[in-house]
Amino acid sequence: MTELPILRRKKYQAQHRFKPWDHGDLRARSRSAAKSSEPFVKKLWLKESGMEQPPQIGDRITDKSASPDDSTVRDWIGPGAFKHWASLQNWIAEFYPGVFAPEWLYGGKKRGWSLRYKKTKAFCTLVPEYRRFSAVVVLGGAEREKFEERRYVWRSQLVKLYGEAKTYPDGKFLTVAISSADDRHDVTELLTMKRPPPSRG
Repeated sequence: MTELPILRRKKYQAQHRFKPWDHGDLRARSRSAAKSSEPFVKKLWLKESGMEQPPQIGDRITDKSASPDDSTVRDWIGPGAFKHWASLQNWIAEFYPGVFAPEWLYGGKKRGWSLRYKKTKAFCTLVPEYRRFSAVVVLGGAEREKFEERRYVWRSQLVKLYGEAKTYPDGKFLTVAISSADDRHDVTELLTMKRPPPSRG
């Protein structure tokens, strides 16, 4: 008689004891639930913290609240690219004094900010991109004839770029990525051909 309560207790424990697979299944479900919630948690954290994805090489400056100043451009394209940026601006100011008033244009969230030099016709446009920058030079019919005449004088990289560039009603758009003095020299030669500097008489 005295063993009956003990037997009953063991029987109860056996009936209500978690089996090993129950614990394993519970852990698996917990891991699955945690894993499925990770993307949601990350999105929620990014949303609440105001953080965005880090910029990628070639991304434009898209904050339209204010046009970029030199400090913003330097930070965005990097100090190495900014040296070429400043050198090209100084070259234009030296060889075309008082001719151009560079103007910042905002082309929307995809194109971002660009710096245009124009006097009646577009001269060139400088495009700051993350860790690099490019110069866009549009060649009309007359300029394309001049380019073709000097085809064997230009660097092979520029000739290849010229051949691959699309021609629109406004002309052929050459987008030259500038990362060296040679690249910058290509651009200044194109601009000199496009619009000879005024005489310094």
